[in-house]
Amino acid sequence: MAARYYAKCTSCKKQADAPPDITTCASCGGILDIKYDYNAIGKSVGRKTLEDSRDRTMWRYRAFLPVSDDADVTGGLRVGNSPLYKADKLGGEIGLSNLYIKDDGFNPTSSLKDRASAMAVVKAAEAGASVIACASTGNAASSLAGSAAKTGFKTYIFVPGRAPLGKVTQLLVFGANVISVDGSYEETFRLSAKAIERWGWYNRNAAVNPFLMEGKKTVSFEIAEQLNWEMPDYVAVSVGDGCTAAGVWKGFYDLHAAGLTDKLPRLISVQAEGCSPVNNAVEADSDKLVPTQENTIADSIAVGVPRNFLKAVTAIRQSNGITVNVSDREILDAIALMGKTTGVFAEPAGAAGTAGVIKARANGLIPRGASVVSIVTGNGLKDIKSGEKATGAPILVKPDMNALIDGFEKAGAVPGQYKIFCGVQTKKR
Repeated sequence: MAARYYAKCTSCKKQADAPPDITTCASCGGILDIKYDYNAIGKSVGRKTLEDSRDRTMWRYRAFLPVSDDADVTGGLRVGNSPLYKADKLGGEIGLSNLYIKDDGFNPTSSLKDRASAMAVVKAAEAGASVIACASTGNAASSLAGSAAKTGFKTYIFVPGRAPLGKVTQLLVFGANVISVDGSYEETFRLSAKAIERWGWYNRNAAVNPFLMEGKKTVSFEIAEQLNWEMPDYVAVSVGDGCTAAGVWKGFYDLHAAGLTDKLPRLISVQAEGCSPVNNAVEADSDKLVPTQENTIADSIAVGVPRNFLKAVTAIRQSNGITVNVSDREILDAIALMGKTTGVFAEPAGAAGTAGVIKARANGLIPRGASVVSIVTGNGLKDIKSGEKATGAPILVKPDMNALIDGFEKAGAVPGQYKIFCGVQTKKR
């Protein structure tokens, strides 16, 4: 059975029904939140119910999700059940004994945004729509295009000109109508909003569609199950428009409110130093959004005017969370360190959460013995140029052994008399 739900405005607090095409509050224009009867959910689903479920997608949590009983959730891409790795080697490098990496780049279009888009196509079908549109820095766009291609929707997707080529290519491969806007993400979003209003398309913009956060929160349900319901002390997530951070928190809150868990983790909200309006507000103990520049290589979180600002700020505060701003260099270093210690390749925004964990631990904000989950929100193949910046170039040599040894020496790969390469001990010339 699907959950019973309604909408509540985060600004004026008015409650309303939640039809599938609802966006903002009809009374004040504020951002809406989806609310549930947790007592009813707790009676219909428990740990054993989930353990016995044969569904290994995000829809195994249907009892917590705002879909109608007759909604078809089986026709889309297989979203969810991404791996959670114990990162002992990485934890040892940074001084954490219980570090985990949740790799949501494992999803069909390689990002956590697939969870929101899976929800979007279901709600668009409920609304009787045939066209879905959104603005995106890349991941939301490609996830929508992939989900829409599988379910038969037409899409119009607006991206800022700086969107990485890998993400734009995904859109084109999936058959989306792609509009590249010569401007910032904020300008791109405004243009998409005008187009959606003019042509009546279904609005997949997570900033204003309250259902999309409900898809994102399923990542928290998975973390809880994968840790055998032993809740972590901290969960790190990169923050852009605020929808993902708010969704992560809501997932943990839902489980607790329905009686499935007895503890709530603290959020680690990670933003780029060049674009940190949410963290700035939390640190200033303010509810006022002060727009910032979008100056970071982490395009997925380069949002200077986050529309889920209030939800994100509220989530961080309610969780007694901590805020960490990281430089682009720290993000690149995290990409390389995570890659060589865990085998997970993250795009800049996907590595930002781990960069925040590293910095928070170095600054004494996280105890050594704490249990920490860092969510990787997107795969590194989305942004190869940043991956190259993180690791440097390969050793280039002619097909000759002397040239190979010279190449090793020039690269500093043979600092002593002997060096082990692929298990073979090689003597230096």
